[in-house]
Amino acid sequence: MSDTTPMIINGERIALDETTEVHSPYDGRLIGSVPRGNADHINAAVAAAKKVLATSPMPTHQRAEILDRVADLISERSDDLAAILSAESAKPITTSTGEVARAIDTVRFSSAVARTMGGDVLQLDASSAGVGKFGYTKRVPIGVVAAISPFNFPLNLVCHKVMPAIAAGCPVVLKPASSTPLTALALADLLEEAGLPAGWLNIVTVPGSVANHLVDHPDVAMVTFTGSPEVGWGIRARAPQKKVSLELGNNSPIVIEPDADWKTAAAKIKGAGFSFAGQSCISTQRVYVHQSIHDAFVAELVAQVNGIVVGDPADPATDVSALIDSGETDRVESWINDAVGEGAGLAVGGTRDINGVLVPTVLTEVSPDMKVCSGEVFGPVVGVAAYTEFDEALRLANDSNYGLQAAVFTADLAKAMRAADVLDYGGVLINEVPTWRADHMPYGGLRDSGNTREGPAYAAKEMTEERLIVMQPR
Repeated sequence: MSDTTPMIINGERIALDETTEVHSPYDGRLIGSVPRGNADHINAAVAAAKKVLATSPMPTHQRAEILDRVADLISERSDDLAAILSAESAKPITTSTGEVARAIDTVRFSSAVARTMGGDVLQLDASSAGVGKFGYTKRVPIGVVAAISPFNFPLNLVCHKVMPAIAAGCPVVLKPASSTPLTALALADLLEEAGLPAGWLNIVTVPGSVANHLVDHPDVAMVTFTGSPEVGWGIRARAPQKKVSLELGNNSPIVIEPDADWKTAAAKIKGAGFSFAGQSCISTQRVYVHQSIHDAFVAELVAQVNGIVVGDPADPATDVSALIDSGETDRVESWINDAVGEGAGLAVGGTRDINGVLVPTVLTEVSPDMKVCSGEVFGPVVGVAAYTEFDEALRLANDSNYGLQAAVFTADLAKAMRAADVLDYGGVLINEVPTWRADHMPYGGLRDSGNTREGPAYAAKEMTEERLIVMQPR
């Protein structure tokens, strides 16, 4: 797996002398390398995408059939894809296998969208001016889509960008995360095998510093980006005349009422706060627990966290492995230390294991001004704080620049409905962790969490324009 994997432009495999190495975040071994592309490669990729859209648009049935075939191929090669994904991201192999299964769903939902997305018939004679006229709308491809994907879900989040674009009839230029490009390139091979014509998916392995050229390119109609708010809103500012879809960060809160099944909540947070070392934008980060059950809940959560296996991502027994790079490990560890220095309690964790992996950490008595509450940790850290009144807990949950998903555990229907009304988030979950996601739902947030809704039906719609047709019979 240490050979150089070429990038793909107009169906051609492009290799270069200058490469970017891909190393395991867990043990540093060389996994592979990719060409270090430049602005000229972006120009060629956009030109290929523009040409194929103008000269060889695919009919709906062809797009849907390709998506169906690639879903089958992903299923057939799931073990291989999970192994690549795990190696380059340090995502535990069992979690990687789960991501592959989700990606299959994402592709199949995209195929369904290709077959069913359409326009509307308009009752024009509802106005006297429309008597005798016939009107309808149709969805047309927006144009070339530039997709910039993150490291944390290098297969499924690529599918959430590429597959709805294909469903909508849009060719794509993909810039995968520099730390995890191999999974995307393996997926491209499967799309080609499934019959996707050259030019419909172009993958440029350029450094992040070159990606702005893709954003700025005049022949790119839409940019879809997943990553940090700073970069995302910077892209939005650079491209005011393009459609820019942003899926950004969060510091997901949970409110746990005394009438809730709080032991189940603790068991769910074991996965929701620490899966893939907390490197998910909806990873559970802030937990507000009613004071009457606070101590018992913390004890239960600590017991759950003590059962997490930390180790080699290739080991099926491993639950949590390394963060994406050593700099991130240093940063998250410093946030933990800052919180403890500011008065937080360290219930468990806060150290590294013998291989340098940051172990799952639970902090208590966290406060809104601590970075572990106000920022996005993006690491294996969960902070717990007590509250006395339900409205106080909702206020604390809303005290954030983010707004992706939040959750409440309660047996009281009135409180559940109040939370649904009051929590200012794109998604509110009741008796489920905010880390839960089904890949066809309208997933997205507010404020520093972004401006879009993912899920193939919603993404594909954003990748089209609604065209009005009015006919006047002779």
